[in-house]
Amino acid sequence: MSKFELKLPRMGESVAEATLTTWLKEVGDTIEMDEAVFEIATDKVDSEVPSEVEGVLLERLFEVDDVVKVGDTVAIIEMEGEATDEVDSTTEVEEIEVDDEIVAELTSTVEVAKEAIASAPQDFGLSERFYSPLVRNIAKKEGISIAELDGIKGTGKDNRVSKNDILSYIAEKGNSVAPMVATPAKKLESEISEPKIETPVEQKPVSTISATVGDEVIEMTRMGKLIAKHMVNSISTSAHVQSFIEVDVTNIVNWRNKMKDSFFKTEGEKLTFTPIFMEAVAKALKKYPMMNISVDGDAVIKKKNINIGMAAALPDGNLIVPVIKNADQLNLVGMAKVVNDLANRSRNNQLKPDEVQDGTYTVTNVGTFGSVFGTPIINQPQVGILALGAIRKIPSVIETNEGDFIGIRSKMYISHSYDHRVVNGALGSMFAKAVADYLEAWDINREV
Repeated sequence: MSKFELKLPRMGESVAEATLTTWLKEVGDTIEMDEAVFEIATDKVDSEVPSEVEGVLLERLFEVDDVVKVGDTVAIIEMEGEATDEVDSTTEVEEIEVDDEIVAELTSTVEVAKEAIASAPQDFGLSERFYSPLVRNIAKKEGISIAELDGIKGTGKDNRVSKNDILSYIAEKGNSVAPMVATPAKKLESEISEPKIETPVEQKPVSTISATVGDEVIEMTRMGKLIAKHMVNSISTSAHVQSFIEVDVTNIVNWRNKMKDSFFKTEGEKLTFTPIFMEAVAKALKKYPMMNISVDGDAVIKKKNINIGMAAALPDGNLIVPVIKNADQLNLVGMAKVVNDLANRSRNNQLKPDEVQDGTYTVTNVGTFGSVFGTPIINQPQVGILALGAIRKIPSVIETNEGDFIGIRSKMYISHSYDHRVVNGALGSMFAKAVADYLEAWDINREV
């Protein structure tokens, strides 16, 4: 029998720990490959952690509600067969005639390179991917660097690199005449960033409030506590400023009413206003890329990808923000499919950790609850968030070449909150105006 350590996998760049919420297996239970063993929760999403091997649960090292750090061993699984670190990577190579001196020189170069890489510290925490202990041991034994390992295409679940994947890679590399070049030590050092030291926010004394007879005391949920902490941190970090613009969306309302039935018939998806608004925001971020940034100390990081967070309400009243990755590359059909999928899985608690990571800008629809406009709090470390107000039919002055008259129009307010440390009033207002201009110029004859 051999033992396998099931560790808490890496779940995104900003996630360092998670709370163990539920054990799905008891000690002595049989576990299949890729079967969920326990559930964890972060400040962004709940998720299941599957087993990478088949076996029997031998030991549980954490209890429910314990905080587990990424990389910690959570469970021990007993597997059939003997443990071995030996890997047969011998590959038959067609014999070719090569000068003995050249062969000796190439062999020496390869050995030096393998020793250099093997001796360099391999911190798998630097990788966004999860690797099993067996794959790690093979990589270490064969002198494969983290960067090189990250480049291997995985065939396992969630594109994980399996034993066969890394052995195939080694075999293919062994057939190459070109010598392997060691990763310079300076490059390895540069990949390890200095730990960031955050200046603690001064805590003010909190007054004690006593409950009187008849009052109901309700404990905040775990997610509620995390959201509260996140909101207070954002207010203390960013200088919030708001801009408000009224938008005439009459053409969009009429177009959607005309197209929604045929859209559902051809695409099998509901056509809501949300993908239309997301398309407008993506175009505005493309036009004003300095809204697609984050702040790191005294530096500004301009994001390459446009990843729009979409605030979604949960049945328990909390909010979660799934992210539409590369939103500027989606057409309206693609946007509608992604929006509907993320919204449905948000409500059913089926989001994966990486689906709430890496957002660069956020949109929240306060109009869903009847609000005309709002002043949303920025989702750190972003610098802007757009609130969409309720669409209302109101009397409005309509300007024409023949004069002005009063008519009924569908209008809404958009509220833009932005970080005044790096976004001035001109940019914050122009960005909101760009979203409004795109919506008001909607072509009533547009095809999906």
